[in-house]
Order: sequence, then structure tokens, then C-alpha cells
Amino acid sequence: MFDKFNDECGVFGIFGHPEAANLTYLGLYALQHRGQESCGIVASDGVQLRTHKGMGLVADVFKRNSIFAELPGSSAIGHVRYSTAGGNDIKNCQPIVVDYVHGAISVAHNGNLVNALEIRAELEKKGSIFSTTSDTEVIIHLIARSAGASLEDRLVDALREVRGAYSLTFLTETRLVAVRDGSGFRPLALGKLDGAYVIASETCAFDLIEAEFIREIEPGEMVVIDKHGIKSYFPFEKIPTSPCIFEHIYFARPDSIVFGRQVYGVRKEFGRQLAREFPVDADVVIPIPDSGVPAAIGYAEESGIRFETGLIRNHYVGRTFIEPQQSIRHFGVKLKLNPVREIIEGKRIVVIDDSIVRGTTARKIIKMIRAAGASEVHVRISSPPTSFPCYYGIDTPTRKELISSSHSIEEINRYITSDSLGYLSREGTLRAAGAPEGRPGHFCDACFSGHYPVKFPRLVESDQMGLF
Repeated sequence: MFDKFNDECGVFGIFGHPEAANLTYLGLYALQHRGQESCGIVASDGVQLRTHKGMGLVADVFKRNSIFAELPGSSAIGHVRYSTAGGNDIKNCQPIVVDYVHGAISVAHNGNLVNALEIRAELEKKGSIFSTTSDTEVIIHLIARSAGASLEDRLVDALREVRGAYSLTFLTETRLVAVRDGSGFRPLALGKLDGAYVIASETCAFDLIEAEFIREIEPGEMVVIDKHGIKSYFPFEKIPTSPCIFEHIYFARPDSIVFGRQVYGVRKEFGRQLAREFPVDADVVIPIPDSGVPAAIGYAEESGIRFETGLIRNHYVGRTFIEPQQSIRHFGVKLKLNPVREIIEGKRIVVIDDSIVRGTTARKIIKMIRAAGASEVHVRISSPPTSFPCYYGIDTPTRKELISSSHSIEEINRYITSDSLGYLSREGTLRAAGAPEGRPGHFCDACFSGHYPVKFPRLVESDQMGLF
């Protein structure tokens, strides 16, 4: 419904706790913002892997207490998924579980492999049969084909063949493994709870289950956890890191620590920097809830303009809304947001949002604010213009659909009907996010700059790559 870059996926894992499946359920609940189309849990009792997964939200897929009785064991991994070309289908739900010559193995993945289609085609020529359309299955096939003597060797063999973004959890009958790609595109964190080790895409999952956040898993690191404890390896060639800047802008929950920084504080700093770069005479600062709130607070603090919650969000509207008739199609945004006339009427309003993708939703929101009586509407965006699609694990439109790829800022301003429009500069964004001085390439900001840190063997801009 909202004109945003869509969520990606989230992973969770725990080893050495008698309530592993239950805690994984809670961890996925905390990570629900990273994927709402499907979810699943795989648990091990030391002998066998058992799984439950399905389409829908975590609370809907795991709505019976009896499900957890069917997932015994002290280790588990879980996944919440958002799909694009991979297909919104039960067969693509994760974690994926297979039996092969070395036993059972399961994998959950957040990211996107830019050479997965080529690898899959080569494997199929050699007789491999795929049971899903998810690119994740490529990793499983590479593991099965490896001649490595140990699980670690087989994982390294497989991952050396793939390129792109991956934050992975693997579960066997006796081990939990977490791996992050050398670029560090997607976050992955390590925690501890009552002697058990915990892995999660974001630290907000640790907060919910009252686990201690130990540290982030480093780019290029493999962590192996078994009954003997935890071991860390760096088996891959070292490459420059490029964590995704959009985790700080929009995707991660503001209460998480991502890439060494509290997300809430970074978003407030985006707002402060935005106020320095694009000041305006106004009466009230209001955010587009919920992702625009921290930046709006920062903008208000820096500018001295009063912060108000001028738009109220209906939290009970799902990701999609079926509009039954063409005649009431314009009610889509109003179903999710409603202006507070008392705050807006007669005021010069600064509206803060994190991004503009196609511009369609911004145009409708500004119309709604004007209808509530605003005398002026000034739009400020706490990120640079998004002009390029992402191929590292975020569902983005094709480049021709991104309004800033073909329109100037002034043209966008006229289209969305705002009195003025200002985007946070690329330099200001990177500085606020903590990029080291003199290293503007520390973060991946390909969606702004078009500079892709990992090259593609084949790039078709008319079609977005499948996500995990």
C-alpha cells in the first residue's frame, strides 16, 4: 500500500536451550518487520530435524500451542520471508530442510546472490533437480556436491562459489552455524541466554527474549556452535565491507543496534542533518509514521520547530488492501493514515519521510494534509533520491519506476504538489550513519549512487532478482 522499498527477510537461531523452538518463535515475532509473507522454524533434538512453516504472519502460522510440542530439542533456527521473483508460494518458505549423504541440514537466509541463476543453470545441466524457485536452494546443492571432509569445509566450498549478500543460519542435528558475506551487506548478531548462544538479524530479537547482546558477527565470519562451545573462522578472502545504508534509513527496527550503531540515534541524526541542509520557516514538524518519526524528532530538535504527531496510523491494516471498486480506490492511503486537523489547520507544515520511491503515495498524503487545512506543505526526505534498484536483498522497483531516476527534484516537487522538497545529501547521510572519514564507500549506497560493490554476471533491469 505504501510506496516504499519492501522488506527483505530475517533469520534467528539458538543452540543449547531446552525451549529452543518457543524462543525462536519469539525471536521471529521481533523480526516480523523484515518479512510478512511466510515464516518457519526447524528444531533439532540432537537426532532429527523437525519443521513447521507456512504462509502468513508468525502469530498465524504458529497459532496452536501443540505445534511447539512437535518441535522438541535444544536447538532451532527460524526465518521470516518477503519474496519477489522467487515466488510467494509455500514451497519457497524457509528454513529449507534436506537430507543428504552427511545427514540432515537446514538453512535460513537473508540476502540475494547475484550469480545464483547462472549456478542453478549449470547445476541443472549436470542433473540437479530443484524443488523450489528460491535462490537459497543453490547453496544446498553446492554443499551436497562438495567433497569437503567436515561440515565447515563443505560450507566454505559452497559459499566460495556464490557472490552477493548473505546472512545465513544453518542447523544440523548437532550444530548451528552462522555466516555473513564478506561485504557485510545484511546485519547478523550474536547473543547469549542462560548459557545458550543466539543468532539474529537484529538485536531487538535479543531484547524480547532477554538475551545478552555479545557482538555483531563480522563480515566474512563463520561461527560454529556445538556442544563443545563456539568457534569463529574467517575462511574467505577479505574484501572491502559495504553494509547496506538502507538498514539505517528504513529497514531495521529503531531499537536495534546495526553495524555498530543504535538505529534510532542514527535516524535522529539524519533529521538533524536534514534541518541543517534544508531549513524552512514553518510552524509544525510532522512525520509519516512510523519510519519517519525519529528523523522528524531530530529535524524538530535542530530547527526549533515544534514536533507534533499530525498523522495517525491505523496499525490494523495489513500490507495489502483489496479495493472493491474503482470508485473508492482513492481511499487506500486514507485507510492507513488520518490527519489531525487541530494540529494541521492553518499551519505551515514540514512533513518528514525516509524516502520517495514512485511518488504516488507522497502525492496522496500531501493532498490529504492540504485538505486538513495546511497553509503550506514542505517535504523533507531523510535520505538521498533513490534512483537505482537494489540487487542485494531488498525488493525495489525497476529503475524506470523510480521517480528520481528520470525527474529532477524540482519536477518531483511539482508532481507531489509540495511547496518545497529537500532530500538529505549523500555526504550528510553517510556522515550521520558513521561512515569513517575519507571512506564514503564504507556503506553500500548503490540505490542512490549506482555504484554497486559486487558486480553482476548478468543484470536485467526490467526484472528484479529473486530474494530469499
